[in-house]
Amino acid sequence: MTGQVGVNPVVLQRADPSVLRHGGQYYFTGSYPAYDRIVLRRAERLEDLQAAEEVTIWSAHAEGPQSHLIWAPEIHRVGGAWYVYYAAAPNDHGTVDVPGTAETFNHRVYVLENTADDPFEGEWVERGQVDTGWESFALDATSAVIDGTQYLIWAQQAFDVRGHSNIYIAPMADPWTLAGPAVELTRPEFDWEVQGFWVNEGPSVLVQGGRVFLTYSGAATGIDYAMGVLTADLGSDLLDPASWTKSPTPVFVSDPAVGQYGPGHNSFTELPDGTPVLVYHARSYTHIEGDPLWDPNRHARAQVLPFDEHGDPVWGTPVPDTRPVPTSTTVLSPAGRPPSA
Repeated sequence: MTGQVGVNPVVLQRADPSVLRHGGQYYFTGSYPAYDRIVLRRAERLEDLQAAEEVTIWSAHAEGPQSHLIWAPEIHRVGGAWYVYYAAAPNDHGTVDVPGTAETFNHRVYVLENTADDPFEGEWVERGQVDTGWESFALDATSAVIDGTQYLIWAQQAFDVRGHSNIYIAPMADPWTLAGPAVELTRPEFDWEVQGFWVNEGPSVLVQGGRVFLTYSGAATGIDYAMGVLTADLGSDLLDPASWTKSPTPVFVSDPAVGQYGPGHNSFTELPDGTPVLVYHARSYTHIEGDPLWDPNRHARAQVLPFDEHGDPVWGTPVPDTRPVPTSTTVLSPAGRPPSA
């Protein structure tokens, strides 16, 4: 099976997976299904992440703007320190911010910092909310240092654009402060991006072969959820939307032939030899009981991302499951048991 890495899923019941390879270890975080904490685990091999000990490095506040729906943490290493970007909300319901627009949640983007060499030691310090330039639904922040400049790339609702979220980029003065205004790179516009919800979210960056690939996800989070991509030349002005070319069609979609549905919200890591690896979540079924938000079975998955002779990614299709997966709505701990209260 082309592009398989170890045994999939690599981590059960952890959506929005973020994997960083550093110092010979894979560091993993993702959305905890109760949305009440940020967790971290590590292993020398991707296939060992499921069995790795999982540690809670931060818990939601009892009240206030970081008390509900902790979504999509991402771990990054910048300037010798560790950073986790995440979204949090003051409540578990939404508001209608724009007339004629469906309800959105009330998330904003926040940052944690740990200056210890080992992120399982030291102290995770709250650096607070990232001021993205305006107050609206904001989430799914990622970061990339390209040609010596750190960028923040995230999803946010704009009051003058139909839909729930667009993708923005801005340079950073430090890992929690923007150094310039947000620039819109993509908004929902193609049919595949507006199935169920008008969404561009979950950006991730891969620099490969002299180009910058910016992936993102669109549509509602069921079978229609899929990944798109924008491409820019390395060395171009990444803050100029004209530097980017957007694919009109999704590049990674559901595949009923292998029982994988709604692949998306990806990140990138690499094998020890530098080979790129695509990390994403997907479900193994389509029928969801109740609110899809609380269905925990979006599993973290990984597969090699090959490139063709022209330097273009060969996205392929999700590989089938080889690890038994749960079908209940019980949230599992790392060892496969319900977490203790």
